[in-house]
Amino acid sequence: MGPPLRAPGPPSRSAAARRRRRYAVDTQAHAGAGRPSLLLVHGAWHGAWCWEPLRAALGADGRRSHAVDLPSAGSADRDRRAGMRDDADAIREALRGIDGPVVVVAHSYGGVPATEAVAGAGNAVGVVYVAGFPLDVGDSMAAFLGTPVPDDGTGLAPPYEDSRRMLFADVPEADARRAVARLRPHSVRAFTEPVTAAGWRTLPSHYVVCEHDQALEPARQHELARRADVVHRLPSGHSPFLSMPRRLAALLGRIADAALPAPPPGGK
Repeated sequence: MGPPLRAPGPPSRSAAARRRRRYAVDTQAHAGAGRPSLLLVHGAWHGAWCWEPLRAALGADGRRSHAVDLPSAGSADRDRRAGMRDDADAIREALRGIDGPVVVVAHSYGGVPATEAVAGAGNAVGVVYVAGFPLDVGDSMAAFLGTPVPDDGTGLAPPYEDSRRMLFADVPEADARRAVARLRPHSVRAFTEPVTAAGWRTLPSHYVVCEHDQALEPARQHELARRADVVHRLPSGHSPFLSMPRRLAALLGRIADAALPAPPPGGK
């Protein structure tokens, strides 16, 4: 997918200061509201089921999590396949149903509708992209990748022929077989609809580079990660929520804990 790209350096001090001032306006209302919940947004061909091991690990740490099913995965209406904007609406609806501050965690394609949905969401205090796509306004996933979207004539894109290797290379064999069996065709429309609002521009954002990813090259991930405020790395394939759920849970917990401003000295 192109030549290797240099990993992004930290934002300049002035840029970081501008971001802190901007975030302070939006997050003060959530101070004292408790630990943020995590809203988990799956990628293409998956469903909310893929987060189950991660949610168990988060729950063991006393963290609240929610997972949303995107309508474009296995879109059933042949006359109108669900698209990226339908997915964004599903994420917005999920956010409205959660009390208190929320950090949105989006995997792979899920980063596209999450980018759209968190823009202007009142209770979103951060967004995390796990090998995801923080696209800018006017971009679609297909346009960013510059590759044609497979279409079997039904408006659906089938999963990879070798999904075991591409998506679950480092996942234990039994878990990988179960995951492959649950993959569903994904709406082509979701890959081609452009983003109209880029939430990562107005919310604190993190990017998790999966260093052994077979589906989205780490070089492309580093390119995308330049848009985030903080970059993290995991020695995983494309699906760390299945290959290393406890390690990913610990990382997301640290991110969530840092999402709200610290209370003033002597205050609660």
